[in-house]
Amino acid sequence: MHSRQIAAAAASFTLITLISAAPALAHAGDVAAGGFITGFLHPIFGWDHVIAMVAVGLWGAFLGAPAIWLLPVTFPLVMAFGGMLGATGVPLPGIEIGIAASGVVIGLAVLFAARPPLTVAAIVVAVFAIFHGHAHGAEMPGAVHPLAYAGGFVIGTGLLHLAGIAFGMLTRTKLGTLAVRGAGGVIAAFGAVFLVGAL
Repeated sequence: MHSRQIAAAAASFTLITLISAAPALAHAGDVAAGGFITGFLHPIFGWDHVIAMVAVGLWGAFLGAPAIWLLPVTFPLVMAFGGMLGATGVPLPGIEIGIAASGVVIGLAVLFAARPPLTVAAIVVAVFAIFHGHAHGAEMPGAVHPLAYAGGFVIGTGLLHLAGIAFGMLTRTKLGTLAVRGAGGVIAAFGAVFLVGAL
């Protein structure tokens, strides 16, 4: 990887990290009424969502094609289904635990360079996506336009995946691979903190 590509990847990851440093609104129950913008900001302003979605991009990049696009596509598609369940009031136990566990599991997969069959990786991502989607859907403000809100949070999620993929491209070098695996460890640690809080 050229130094220019490495710099671009690092800049992308840094930018998304700075954006996500705003106060978490993901599960406070006080999400302001709005449409697309509210949905777009919803995943970006919740650290528990951010780490999992970036981790999906990291893992996809680490596994390479076709996982690099399949995992980040699987997550928002299944998340939209989970959002529908949440918006319609279908109960799902252990939502906060599932969200926190997603950071732990996928972060550890990156840290330990796990390379399961693609189907297994996609199923892991899909299961956790349901929890994230349900949380978004259940907290959808009553005044918003559901489709605009859903579109916003799917796109916000996609950008977080892209940030993970951009940083994950550093795996093309030995030093970059260590950095990516280290980022997986940091994500898993954050996920563990959230998991303890959710228990």
